[in-house]
Amino acid sequence: MCRQVFGFRLAMIAVAAPAALLNATPGLGVRLVGAAVVITFMGSYVLFRDWERFGPLLLRHPSLLAMDTLFGTLLLISAGPDTTLAYVSVCTPLLAGIVYGWRGAACFASLQSLILLLVYATLTEQPGADPAERLLLPGFCVITGAVGSALRGLMLRFGEATQALTTTQARLAAAEATDAERARLAREMHDSVAKTLHGVALAAEALAHTAGTPTADPDRIRRQADLVARAARRAATESRELLTDLRAETPGAEASRAGHGNVLTELRTLTADFSRRTGLTTTYRITGDRTEVRVPAPVARHLLTITGEAMENAHRHACATRVDVRAAVHDDQLHVTVRDDGRGLPPDAEPERLRRAGHFGLLGMAERAAALGARLHVGRAEHPGGTEVRLDLPLPLPLSAEGEVSR
Repeated sequence: MCRQVFGFRLAMIAVAAPAALLNATPGLGVRLVGAAVVITFMGSYVLFRDWERFGPLLLRHPSLLAMDTLFGTLLLISAGPDTTLAYVSVCTPLLAGIVYGWRGAACFASLQSLILLLVYATLTEQPGADPAERLLLPGFCVITGAVGSALRGLMLRFGEATQALTTTQARLAAAEATDAERARLAREMHDSVAKTLHGVALAAEALAHTAGTPTADPDRIRRQADLVARAARRAATESRELLTDLRAETPGAEASRAGHGNVLTELRTLTADFSRRTGLTTTYRITGDRTEVRVPAPVARHLLTITGEAMENAHRHACATRVDVRAAVHDDQLHVTVRDDGRGLPPDAEPERLRRAGHFGLLGMAERAAALGARLHVGRAEHPGGTEVRLDLPLPLPLSAEGEVSR
C-alpha cells in the first residue's frame, strides 16, 4: 500500500514539476526548485521500486518524511496550491498514518495543514479566494491521515488473523500427518507382526497339546517347535523392518528405490506360499490382455498385502476349504479377485462396527486401496455363502497414488 502511495506521488510530481519550474524565480530559485523536484522524485521512485529494502529505513526515521515534506513545501510554494502538486501534500498524512499510526498521522496532518494555510496566506495571486476553499486541502490532510491510521489498524488485524490461520493450518496439517502415520503403523503391525504373533500363538498351543498327550511323538514335537521358532524369528524380522522404517528420514524411501517388479509373478509366489503354509487348496490364474504388470515397489507392497489379508481372512474367519485368486488386466485396469467358499461375511460387517470390535483387517485393506487410488469391493461370491474381494487398480498409476504410497 505504501508503494502505491509513492507511485501516486511520482505521477503528481511529474505533472506539477513544469509549473513549479516556470513559476520559480530565475537563477537561484530555479536551481532550488529543480533540486527539490529531483530529490522528491528520486526519493519517491526509490521507495516505490525497493520498498522492502528502504521502507524499514523510513519506519525507523520519521525525520526522513519530515525532510520530504519540507522539499514538497518548496515545490508547493513555487507551483501554487491550485496545481496537482497539492495532492502530493495530501499523500503525506496518508503515508504517515499507514507507516506510523495515529500519532504519526496527527503530527504530519497538522504539519501539512499548517504549511498549506501558510502558503495560502503568503500568496497574493488570489486575494479574493473563498476561505472555505482555502480550508479544503487542510481538511483533506486531516481526513487522509485518519484514513491512513485506520488502514494501518485494519492491515495489522488482518495480519494477526492471517498468522492465526496459518498457525491453525500448520497444527491441523501436523495432526493429519500424525493420524496418517498412526494409521499406517497400525496397518503395518496388523498385517505383519500381529498376524505372525497370532500364528506363533496357534503353533505354541498345538505344541503344548502335542507335548501333553501320553504318547507324544518326539519328531512331531520337534517339527512344531521348529515352526514356533521360525514364526518367532519372522516376527522379530518384521519388527526390525518396522523400526527401520520409523528411523528412516523418509518413510518408504528405500521401498521406493527398490524399483519396479512384475506384480503378477509376485502374486503367484504369495499364493503358493499361502497354500504351502496353511494347507488350504489355493488356485491362481492370470487372464486378460497382459501377463506382465510392473508397478513401483510400494504399490506392489500394498497390493500384495491386500491380497494376503483377503486370503488370511478366508482361512482364519471364513472356515473356507478353497481359495481362488484371479489377476487380469482389462482396459488399462488391473483387477485382482480373491474368492472363497467359506461362510461369508456377517450381516453387520461394517468397517466402523468391525473397528469397534477390534477387527482391523477390512479397515486396513480399505485404507491401502485408498492410498493406491484403487476401488475395493467386498461382498458375496458366486459360491453360496462365500466372499469375494476385488481390487480395481487403474494403469498407469496416477502420480498422486505413487507419491502417496511412497511417503
